[in-house]
Amino acid sequence: MQPAPAMPKTWRVETKPHKFCPGCGHGLILKCLGKAIDELDIQSRVVYGCDIGCSLLSWDLFNLDTVQAHHGRTTPVMTGIKRARPELICIAYMGDGGGYSIGVQHLVSSAMRNEKITVIVANNTQYAMTGGQMAPTTLPGQKTETSPYGRDPGATGMPFRGAEMVSSIVQEGAYVARGSISNLGQLTGFLKKALKNQIEGNGFSFVEALSACPTNWRTDAAATWEFIEKDMAGYFKTGEIGPARGEAAANA
Repeated sequence: MQPAPAMPKTWRVETKPHKFCPGCGHGLILKCLGKAIDELDIQSRVVYGCDIGCSLLSWDLFNLDTVQAHHGRTTPVMTGIKRARPELICIAYMGDGGGYSIGVQHLVSSAMRNEKITVIVANNTQYAMTGGQMAPTTLPGQKTETSPYGRDPGATGMPFRGAEMVSSIVQEGAYVARGSISNLGQLTGFLKKALKNQIEGNGFSFVEALSACPTNWRTDAAATWEFIEKDMAGYFKTGEIGPARGEAAANA
């Protein structure tokens, strides 16, 4: 009798329990990223870069070549690696503070130059690691440590829509999307498309992921999901915002 064939190993990128707070969205986003890397079978070619902030806790989560950059500088670090070693698949992972505040100049420049890297921004509407201060993405009326009466758009402006900004300045061939931890299947699909776009050499790839921070939001499970699915998704629309060149050509 022939032995039964071995079951395929679903997870090739080894991981371990994360160090994030209970209910944090980073673990879910990174699970989707790991699944996308597995499905594309690119582990040996990936260089993963993480920013300062809560995202730094992922520096040893995967058995991938990993580098941790200074706050806001992950995008140019991964750009430099990609230019030196174009065959590598370079991923820059950061929070909305690192991506849309101190690091926004690098995001703009990389998008305009059509750098062939993949940038992932976790948007939880505040600076989480330092105590929950107001961030570029804090919603109108949202209370934080530095906006105890709620964000006043008249004084601080409206929340920053990063994906729409990137979509408005990228060149043909870029891929821009926004997903959410409330729809992990869709988010995994967006991350997979972003990585595939880099693999094919089409151009800059960007995915924002709506995330959760119940610790600083001071919300229970029900209130956390309501804030993500109602308040955040109402302002930060999910979906593919900038199609890749191949998809655009196919739909022309």
